[in-house]
Amino acid sequence: MTVLVTGSSGHLGEALVRTLRARRRETVGIDVRAGAFTDRMGTITDRAFVRRCMQGVDVVLHTAALHKPHVVTHSRQDFVDVNVSGTLNLLEEAVAAGVPAFVYTSTTSVFGDALVPAPGEPAAWVTEEFPQLPKNIYGITKIAAEDLCRLFTRNHSLRAIVLRTSRFFPEADDDRAIREAYADANTKVNESLYRRVDIEDVVSAHLLAADHAAAAGFAKYIISATTPFS
Repeated sequence: MTVLVTGSSGHLGEALVRTLRARRRETVGIDVRAGAFTDRMGTITDRAFVRRCMQGVDVVLHTAALHKPHVVTHSRQDFVDVNVSGTLNLLEEAVAAGVPAFVYTSTTSVFGDALVPAPGEPAAWVTEEFPQLPKNIYGITKIAAEDLCRLFTRNHSLRAIVLRTSRFFPEADDDRAIREAYADANTKVNESLYRRVDIEDVVSAHLLAADHAAAAGFAKYIISATTPFS
């Protein structure tokens, strides 16, 4: 089985390719940036590039995206181009190449402001049926890409699974020096109560989804650690 991993120079993409190769799976990593686990450099907004990369592929693990920190450095159109149009390119070329399975890396950020607890409630308990109320263009484009996955599963032989992952990689507000400069113990405790996950568990979830997507059909799953996260 040949696996195409998008975003292979990113934190999750690298971990996926490294794990797949350790298990002796044929893997092709693509990214706009060079990296130890990237075989082909190019952008998923380039459909011809995507078409070339899709030949002989059995499953796509689509992790490439503009993320929340990019909201301050990239335009809304950039987000649409990469997160929506790029995903559409991958789905269309996967169908054209006869790829049976597609795993899309989404985010719990799609819930956005809905994660704020109701008045008098200690927390907002999240399930796959939780409402979506994204805060920014990042969440909006991830939802749009999820809907594309659903559409292609309904209309084609491709089977897609969406994994809404909790936060597992450093972001701009993870700066240790900034965090330690403030007496924010309560904030740190609250953060560890939800929306965190070990990257090894995220990798395992993707590999399980890849193995079962073709039989399972479209579904959305939250990938998060138990509460509290430690």
